[in-house]
This record gives sequence, C-alpha cells and structure tokens, in this order.
Amino acid sequence: MADSTKSAADELYVNGPVWTGPGREVTALAVRDGRVLACGEDAREHAGPGTRIVDLQGHRLIPGLIDGHLHAARAGATWTAELHWTGVPDVASALATIKAAAGDRPAGEWIRAIGGWHPCQFAESREPTRAELDAVAPDHPVYVQALYEVAVLNSAALRATGLDRQAGDLPGGRVERDPVTGEPTGRVHGMGAFTHCLDAMTAPAPGEQLRSTAAMFADLHAAGLTGIVDAGGFGMGPERYDPLFTLWRRGELSMRTRLFLSAVDPGREQAQLDGWLRHAQTRFGDGLLQVLGIGEVVHFGCHDFEGLEDFRISEAAAAQLYDISYATAARGWPMNIHAVLDSSIDVILDCWEAVDRLIPLRGLRFSLSHADRIGARNLRRLKALGAGIVLDDHQVFKAAASEAAWGAGSMAAVPPVADIFAEGIPVAAGTDASRASSYSPWLSLWWLVAGTSLDGVRRRSTRHLCNRERALNAYTAGSAWLSFEEADRGHLRPGARADFAVLSDDYFTVPVEQIPAISAELTVVGGKVVHSTGAVG
Repeated sequence: MADSTKSAADELYVNGPVWTGPGREVTALAVRDGRVLACGEDAREHAGPGTRIVDLQGHRLIPGLIDGHLHAARAGATWTAELHWTGVPDVASALATIKAAAGDRPAGEWIRAIGGWHPCQFAESREPTRAELDAVAPDHPVYVQALYEVAVLNSAALRATGLDRQAGDLPGGRVERDPVTGEPTGRVHGMGAFTHCLDAMTAPAPGEQLRSTAAMFADLHAAGLTGIVDAGGFGMGPERYDPLFTLWRRGELSMRTRLFLSAVDPGREQAQLDGWLRHAQTRFGDGLLQVLGIGEVVHFGCHDFEGLEDFRISEAAAAQLYDISYATAARGWPMNIHAVLDSSIDVILDCWEAVDRLIPLRGLRFSLSHADRIGARNLRRLKALGAGIVLDDHQVFKAAASEAAWGAGSMAAVPPVADIFAEGIPVAAGTDASRASSYSPWLSLWWLVAGTSLDGVRRRSTRHLCNRERALNAYTAGSAWLSFEEADRGHLRPGARADFAVLSDDYFTVPVEQIPAISAELTVVGGKVVHSTGAVG
C-alpha cells in the first residue's frame, strides 16, 4: 500500500527486468499522469488502492525506441497498399505474399513492394523475375522495387506503365531489354524509371491515406517504437503532411513525431526552404507532433545519394548550401543533411564552420545522416561544432555493393563507430525506412551490434562493433537529442515521459542472431497503451 506521504501510481509494472538507461536496471516502474513516478524498489511504495498492477511475467521493459531517421509521412500514405518484405527469407515466400494479395484484390489493382527489401536477404540472392510475377498475379500489375537498385514489373505492369511500348530508355532511368528480341525483361533501373512507374499508380484517396498512416503507426508500435524523427526526403511538399496533421488535430496520433522539412525541386532549394523558415517555427507543436528543422534534402547538388558513384559538390552548390545553412541558423532551427562520403562531409563542414563564425551552431543540433565514410579530421570538426550523427542500417543490405565500389576492405570502418563514440559526438540511430531500408528497429540494432549484412558476411571490424547497451541508448536517448528532448525522453528516470516497450525476448541476453526477431508485447506512449499482444498485464 502506498505511503501516505507518497503519491499513488496509476500503474505499477513489476516482475521483470527494467532497463532505465545506461548502467541501470531495476525491477519495478511506477507511472502517474503519463510520466515516470519512480523506478526501482521504491516504486512499489507508490501502489495505492486505484493502482493497476501490471505483471511483466519476466519480460524485459525498455524505454520506447525512437527512430532517428524514418520517412514516415511519405510511407504512411501508401502503407496499407504495399507489401512489406522485412524478414521474408526467400523468393518463394515473397511470391506467396503477392499471390495472397492477388486473391484479395480486384483484377487490375496494383500490387507493390516498394523498398525495404533486397535480394541479399533471400536464400536465392536474387529478386523475383517477370515470369514468376506473371505466374502468381497474371491479372494484376505487379511492381517490386529493391531499395533504389532495381525494380521488376510483370507483364500487366509493363502495359500499365507503357513500358511495353517504350522505345529506348527513360530520362534518368534504364529499361532492360532482351538482347535478342529487344523486348523489356521487366527489370528497370534508376530514379527516372522508378518515378515513371510510381506515377502510373493512382494515389490513395485522402481518407485512405489517413487510415493507412494510422495503420503504419500501429505496425511501428508493434516493433516497440514510441517516437520517430521524420527525415523529410524527396518529393515532400507541404501537402504530403496532411494525413499526419489530420491525425494530430483529431487527437488520433499515437506516435511522437518530429519533422525535418526538405527542398522539393532541384534549382528551387533556397526559395522552398525559405518558405518553411518564414512560415513555420522550430519546435512548434506539442508532445506528439512538432516541426523540428531543415533536412535531410537541403540541396540536390550536395546530396551524394549512396556514395557509390563519382560525386563532387560544385562551388555553386556549396555557396547555396552556405546561404541555406546561414538562414537556418539565423532562425534557430536544427539542420540534418544526408552525407555518405567524407569528401561531401568536408564541403558541408566548410559551410557550417563559416556560418559558425557568425552564428554559433553549438546548441542548434545540426547533424549528418549516414556519415558512412567520415574520416578522423571531419569527426573532430563535427565535434567542435557540437553537431551529431544519425546512424542507420542501409549497409545491412548494401555492404557488398558498397565494398565493390569503394574497394576491398573498405567496409571495416563503415561507419567508424568506435571513433565516433571516442570523440564524444552525439549519436542517434534509425533505419532510413521505408524505401532505402527496412522499418525494423531490431534489424538496425542487430546491424550496429553484429556488423553483419544480410548476405551473411561481417565486413565491419571488431573494433567498430557496438555493444548492446550503447546501441540501444543511441536508439532511445540518442535520437531524443535531435529534438532537444534527451532530458525528457529516451530513458525512464523519474519525471521522464512514460514511453516504453515490453519485449518478446530479452534484447540483452538473447543470442545476437535472434535480435532481429524481437518484437513488443506491450508499447506505451505517455502512460497509454498503444499496442498489446495480451502477453503481459
């Protein structure tokens, strides 16, 4: 029974290990009014007549995961219209999902699996063929896109997109053809080809986008996510955020969401980002939804994509990046910018250091996403600016292709995890889902810890592997740093928001190869249950 001098908890979670943050594990957690009231044995002293006792039944409880780099507004609009191949082990299983979808949908309706998967995860190490797609869904146009590498269309999709009649290639895209007949094989490459195909698909109606976005958040909660940082990205104009803001206005948003806002059209970056800066305020919103900063697409001429092709930032692009960075800092906004190559980071930091001499950046939470090939000199420069890095797991799929482009042995320090932490640079973690990577936070955590890609090869050196506690801290408090909330979220100290997940398996003790299979039995945001399997309680 609660001590009369102590306030009674709304809920008391007991009988399971509770990781509250680095270096601390307890056995009980008390929650009141959406925040952590107490943790440890004294939490039990807050049990009152109205306290609900939740029996964890031995399951591990952790702070809610926060994905520091996820393209949620874009993914949510079509989430329920797409197949998600996270964890699908072989081509036969992938084809089975298409066959099942064909049985549930009217003839002529698109079936698609757009990003979040790669042939290296399949036992066959290849994508489905046009003939295989025809066999399981002859009456539906089918489009399956492996990250940003290749897409395969069946015959119905070739007709629906006009590629069966296309002479030659598309601007910015290549259509593979049979060398003998000249007929399209169904395989296409390049952003121009991908965009051409996606444009042929009817956009869901606003109401369906709303339901789809809510369904996406439900799936993310089932993985243990309580927060995301939306990285903006290609094509994310203001209207693309309508479903998200509608959910928020209705009081139906369950995921703490922080937004980076991007340029949309090459050549118009300054004007478009100036529009965001003029008509919005950083950190405007509430505990669930906030506008945060500018990024990750800041200038198309500074975006090195996956860093697999020769890329240089021109003087003109660098000059505009400086102007945008200055305007962002002058408004007190954070900035996040995509950068894979050390040569790109070099130019970006030149711009940021020039701005810093006029407007100190320390405290503004500028950050880089990816930073796969960042070198020691640029780590020191980043540290001096008080800037951070958002690590993601795109190399869990891309490691073989990256090594082929960068040379044998090049992946030993991609990214240089030990050096990043040694410099004391703030580190967030995420996925870069849903096109460039899977949305699974556990796959991402496994990659940080194991350094192994889905082709079964570990290319990252032992020195640059991440221990489990450090990786989890990056995925919780580290990602909260991006939005100035590390004191309030990402841990379970008294006074923090009661955002947490109860896990299917103990992340700290399961064999490392089982980490990707972890899910949440219970997910709580602000003290409210947003996901439950019924396994605890």
